[in-house]
Amino acid sequence: MKIAVIGTGGVDRTVAAALAGLGHEVVVGTRNVENTLAGTEPDGFGNPPYAQWQQDHREIRLLPFAEAGAFGEVVLNATNGANSLEALEAVGSANLAGKVLLDLALPLDLSQGMPPTLTVANTDSLGEQIQRAFPEAKVVKSLNSVAFPVMVDPSRVPGEHGLFVAGNDEDAKHVVRGLLVGFGWPAGSIIDLGGISGARGAEMYSRLYFTLAGVLETFDFNIAVVRA
Repeated sequence: MKIAVIGTGGVDRTVAAALAGLGHEVVVGTRNVENTLAGTEPDGFGNPPYAQWQQDHREIRLLPFAEAGAFGEVVLNATNGANSLEALEAVGSANLAGKVLLDLALPLDLSQGMPPTLTVANTDSLGEQIQRAFPEAKVVKSLNSVAFPVMVDPSRVPGEHGLFVAGNDEDAKHVVRGLLVGFGWPAGSIIDLGGISGARGAEMYSRLYFTLAGVLETFDFNIAVVRA
């Protein structure tokens, strides 16, 4: 499958590398290829310069946003949630129309430190905003409830634990489930929250998630939904 990952941070690189390792043809989208490759210092999260990472992942091409979007049969939004709508506008509505758009992003507000708050909550979500902005795309919210190493390797957390999907299109959710199973998530661990409004709960969990990360002093954890 041809997959475009939008963004160049740690989440994007981890997911892109995992997808390529599963045999998918993967590209990464960025606003300016030359500027991205010209960086020589780690980013704010300690990730090495992109050019250094690409040396180890030569099979993953770096393309401008619009070219990446045109290439992908499935598009993953792993950009900073505050910038997601702007980045996807640069990808282009025509390049997203009719495609599965897997949204991993969180609308985090880090201005007051940790744990972050959300720029949108309760009555709306980033996933819904993206669906409204790109009505012809098939937006599915998932993977945002775990740290990016766990996204692609759920075995980092022992035992049974779950993941969520939310979206209006059943076929699109089926495609996303297939990607998740490829990462190692058991099909039975994937909980369908219904339409894209289910993204509200999935995103709002992040407040508890980051609080737990501070208490546990690790991001290698997840929650399990236990049913009677």
